Amino acid sequence: MCDDQHFGKGECRCKVDRVPNFAQPRLLLELAKQPAHGYELIERLSQEREAGPDPGNFYRLLRSMEEEGLVCSTWDTHNTGPARRVYELTGQGQEFLHAWAVTIHHTHQSLDRFLSDYKILFPK
Repeated sequence: MCDDQHFGKGECRCKVDRVPNFAQPRLLLELAKQPAHGYELIERLSQEREAGPDPGNFYRLLRSMEEEGLVCSTWDTHNTGPARRVYELTGQGQEFLHAWAVTIHHTHQSLDRFLSDYKILFPK
């Protein structure tokens, strides 16, 4: 997008590839669809982008969400192979997901206004 020279020594600010902090609501939404173990959630989220979530950060996020009461987990020992922790959305997690949806809706409206103004100024 640019030659990385116009902002000086720091990282280029032109490279924007996703909305920050979107992993949490996305994960909550997946769990609202159905409970799942971590690897399954990583696979589902990886289908949306070329590079899926970083497993280390992903599992840290799941643990912190469990500590906050947004998700709960149980051990699944019914399948063959090692036991897997299955995560499920809690009532508090569902309320938090609703709050995220409102925030995302307002952000969407702001982005639409931005793009409309942008298209007027830069019609190409």
